Order: sequence, then structure tokens, then C-alpha cells
Amino acid sequence: MRLFSALVSLSLIWGLSFVFIENLLVPAGVWGTVFLRCLAGAVILTPFFLLKKKKLSSPLPWKAVITLGIVNAALPWGLIALSQTVITSNTAAVLNATTPIMTGLIGFFIFSVALRKQQWAGIAIGFIGILVLMNLDVTTLFHENFVGIGTMVLAASCYGFGSQFTKRYLKGLDIIVLTTISLYIGAAAGAVLTAIFDPYFYKTILLSADRNLFISLIGLGCFGSGIAHLLLYYLINNGGPEYASTVTYLVPLSALFWGNFLLGEPVTQNLVVGLIIIFSGVFLTSQNTKFLKNRLTMKGRG
Repeated sequence: MRLFSALVSLSLIWGLSFVFIENLLVPAGVWGTVFLRCLAGAVILTPFFLLKKKKLSSPLPWKAVITLGIVNAALPWGLIALSQTVITSNTAAVLNATTPIMTGLIGFFIFSVALRKQQWAGIAIGFIGILVLMNLDVTTLFHENFVGIGTMVLAASCYGFGSQFTKRYLKGLDIIVLTTISLYIGAAAGAVLTAIFDPYFYKTILLSADRNLFISLIGLGCFGSGIAHLLLYYLINNGGPEYASTVTYLVPLSALFWGNFLLGEPVTQNLVVGLIIIFSGVFLTSQNTKFLKNRLTMKGRG
């Protein structure tokens, strides 16, 4: 019940995150958005981090933590923000639903995780859903649609890697410690890239500071990055990377509603059909993974 409650809470928070990204992109830019959301989330968790840090009995695996901060925070959040400069927030949310599919592929190619026939079928169906979003014209992915659809698929791949990497190398590390450090690393990367690509970032933010900016910052940073990141690692460590990634079943549904209600984004036929097909692929991929886990557990118990 706790896992399910955490899953639902995470989906509700992340459903609105795509709207908040849309609101932050104009004043903050792509990497400024990454910097702000990571920093706000890290600041919220810092008091808890300081309490937990005193109880650490062994040195932190810094290489693994830094890798996770970049691959599971800075890079995918930058890719998502870049995607939303071209596509709508609800389309980004639908493409984000391919995360379980990419988790399976990353697990197979990089972490030697065995995939069964049903999982491969789910992966293939998921990519058909992506093709539907592109009007069945795959060639556009390599031209005008790469920044948008292509970058969102890359973001989902980063999440897939982050999930498998956490399960393999960072499972025993305290969740609050891992989350806070990862967010500070993501903020540092965002700050460096903002300084390179948008040297007038701070002046722009000060001039455009208003109520909507602060609401989006609190919603995206404090909730969408701080609390949500904490929930994500809780799900990974207690339910496994595949179970955690099934949050993407629920996120697009709330994102479709909020995008339409708050931003007036249309819910097109391709969007709905593509989402249903992607969900079908995710279902096959995730369900079979759980089945395989149960088989392995029963075998281990004799």
C-alpha cells in the first residue's frame, strides 16, 4: 500500500511538472530551468540530508553518485526542457511514458538483464506508439522532429539508465543523502551550462520575476524535483527500477488534463492513440518483468 501511495503521489506531482517547465522556459531557458529546479529541490532536502549524513558509516561512492546526478537529473531534465521548446507539454509527457521500455532496453544492452519474448514485443509496440506520434513518418525524426520527439526519447533513456544504475550500484545508500547530492550535482551542471549558453540568465530572471515564475519554481523545484525525486528513489529501492518506471502510466494522463486545462493544449487523435499503444507496450514490458522476478525469487527459495 505504501508503494502504491508513493506511486500515485509521484504521478500527480510529475503530471504538473510539464506545465511548470513550460512556464519557466521563457524566463529561465533550457539549462536555467535545470539549474533552478535542481537547486530548489536540493535546498528543501538539505536539513534532512545534514541529519542523515551524521549517521553514515562508510564513505560515499562519489563516482557513482556524480554519475547518477548527471544522468538522472541534469541531462534528462535539460533534454525535456529542450523538447518542450518544440513540442507541447502533453506530447512530452506521452513520450516520457516510454521510460519503462527504455529501462528494459538499457538493462539488456548495458546491465545484462535478461528480457523475455513478451518484453521484446512490448518494446516493439512502444516504438510503434512513437511512430504514431510522428504520423508514421520515421524520417522526420532525423530532421525537424529530432529536437522534440528525439530528445524526449533520449531523456527517457537517461531515466532508464538511472534506474538500472541505482539498483546495481547505489541500492544501499540512504535515499535522502542520495537524492540531495544528486540534485546539487544537477544544479552545478545546470549552472555551468547556463553560464555558457545564457550569460544573461540572472538579469533575465530578475527582470521577469513575477507570481507565476515563483509558483512554477516552487512546483517544479521543491515538489517536482525535491519531494518527487525522494519518492522515485524510494520506489526504485523498494519496488525495483521497473516498478518505479511504471509511474509513467499515470503521469501522461494528469499531464494531458493539466496541459489542456491550464495551457489550452489540444488533445489530438494521434496523441491519444499513440498513448494507448505506448501503454500497451509498457504493460507487456513491465508485467513480464514482474513475472520473471517472481520466478527468480521462487527459484532462490528452493
